[in-house]
Amino acid sequence: MGAMSLICLALAMTAGDAYPLEKFDLSAMTQGWGSPQVNRSVDSNPLKVAGQTFTTGVGTHAASEIQLDLKGKGERFSAMVGVDDEVEGKGTVSFEVVGDGKKLYDSGIMKGNQAAKRVDVALKGVKKLVLRVKDGGDGIDYDHADWGAATVLMMAGAPKPTVAKVPVEPPIKIAMGVPERAWIHGPRVMGCSPGKPFLFRVPATGKGPLKYTVVKGDLPEGVHLSETRGILEGSVKTKGSYTFTIQVAGAKGSDTREYTIHADGRLALTPPLGWNSWNVWGTHVDADKVRAAADSFVKEGLADFGFQYVNIDDGWEDKRDSNGKLHTNEKFGDMKALSDYVHSHGLKLGIYSSPGTLTCAGYAGSWMHEKDDAESYAEWGIDYLKYDWCSYGQIEPRPDLRAMQKPYSLMYSYLEGSSRDIVYSLCQYGMGDVYKWGGRVGGNLWRTTGDITDTWQSMTSIGFQHSIRSPYAGPGGWNDPDMLVVGYLGWGPSPRPTRLTPNEQITHITLWAMLGAPFLIGCDLTRLDAFTKALLCNHEVIEIDQDPLGKCAVQKSATKDGLEVWSRPLWDGSTAVALFNRSSDRATVTATWKDLGLSGSHKVMDVWQMKWTGTANGSVSASVPAHGAMLFKLAK
Repeated sequence: MGAMSLICLALAMTAGDAYPLEKFDLSAMTQGWGSPQVNRSVDSNPLKVAGQTFTTGVGTHAASEIQLDLKGKGERFSAMVGVDDEVEGKGTVSFEVVGDGKKLYDSGIMKGNQAAKRVDVALKGVKKLVLRVKDGGDGIDYDHADWGAATVLMMAGAPKPTVAKVPVEPPIKIAMGVPERAWIHGPRVMGCSPGKPFLFRVPATGKGPLKYTVVKGDLPEGVHLSETRGILEGSVKTKGSYTFTIQVAGAKGSDTREYTIHADGRLALTPPLGWNSWNVWGTHVDADKVRAAADSFVKEGLADFGFQYVNIDDGWEDKRDSNGKLHTNEKFGDMKALSDYVHSHGLKLGIYSSPGTLTCAGYAGSWMHEKDDAESYAEWGIDYLKYDWCSYGQIEPRPDLRAMQKPYSLMYSYLEGSSRDIVYSLCQYGMGDVYKWGGRVGGNLWRTTGDITDTWQSMTSIGFQHSIRSPYAGPGGWNDPDMLVVGYLGWGPSPRPTRLTPNEQITHITLWAMLGAPFLIGCDLTRLDAFTKALLCNHEVIEIDQDPLGKCAVQKSATKDGLEVWSRPLWDGSTAVALFNRSSDRATVTATWKDLGLSGSHKVMDVWQMKWTGTANGSVSASVPAHGAMLFKLAK
């Protein structure tokens, strides 16, 4: 049935007006990638599902949602839905039509090349209509979804429906500023290889000058501590585990923290904290911007909370010489000089490549030059490698599990044999359930999904699918749901503010901390505002993310209305509990001791405010704003 036939059929059923979906304000439609398109697919091609073309409708991308206020005057909603042909048989989605919280239609899982399904539902009495596209449970890659000939039919004389937007409430209270007392932050455990360079900046805040001293135990032979700069550096001589206590003293008191260095070759024993250039600069990154990021780590105090990796994404590469060595382009010049500059701050430098012939942006990849590149990284002083699948799909267009693992295992063999410890980030978008085997090919973290964007649907569709993945993560190997999309970003060249509301940003950081995910900032660090800085530099939130036990959060309860409870055990015997409200209205969310596996009375900390608020017995509840979160720590 064609688009015009559907509209004519609908008009025959009512004396009211028909309102095509594409005529509404689609700026309020959220989706996981790109922007909704009028009468076109999300990639701006004709709307086509399994060979059937629709001249009207909306092309979107899972996860997608738009809400319409019908004021109870609707008659019917009709459409033809499916995966757009532009993805050539890929993609899995489902379409839902929800009226006042009740599901009126569910397409079930639809795949590429599957014939369009007809939607035709009555709307009598419905006040709020929600049109939703969900991923098929396998992430959002290639989930190009079409609402073909989509039309809302209203009663005679009824006003045109309006787009209902999620209310933007003031953010929950979060701690702002940093106390003057000396306070140590960040990871408690570190990993390294004996005989390779070791560098760690002790994260601490307080009114200075600050003095750093070892007050208990001994540093491993070959490592020394700068008392004025708080930088541990050198090279551990002998394999083993070394525990010691560092005191930081300032004008307003002192603080101590016990550290352990495991010199056994394991790296990233807590999730990496750092910055990546892609989400802010894209291919417009250059050496000056990287230096500015390193400077901002120090100037803005991010380094004082444990942020240490300054990572260059795609766009630094030039061509190879006759010996196969890859050179930097004119934007970067001397990479060794850049790493020396970053290291001088007590920070670490990361770099990017692909196992394919080309990177995602079309620069030279590492194919057939893995050994050359690993040697160059070590010579340059690189500390972190993001290895992105990209064009390797042309080498292995239909990879089985062994083929997925091969390029990552190969590069790891050369990284492991190099003269430096290089944290290894696998970026292949979750293919083959990488979270089950990423550690076996040498990965310290592995991307679990496609790229994130700064929309509610993108962030939540990525983050909230990790409960089943959490048991596979832990010290030395972490699930990576992608970079943080807060602050000024935009993929270059002109950053703009994140599209996430303040409460959505709090949900974002809360969820990533609960998941034990890397905190890789993706914004312009030279333009940090007070709110973004407070999001990133909350001592208690970082404590949860960097918890040395490394047991990542799982979902404990969920309602059909989008209210969820997640928890994770912490190293000191306490429990972190997050209450999430994914709905469009403020709601009370409750975590029961039964769901959490707890008993008895517990002290309750409001983590975002960094305040103990009292005790609870049996449950903890909070009124959580729409798209918001609350984070608690429960302790005996």
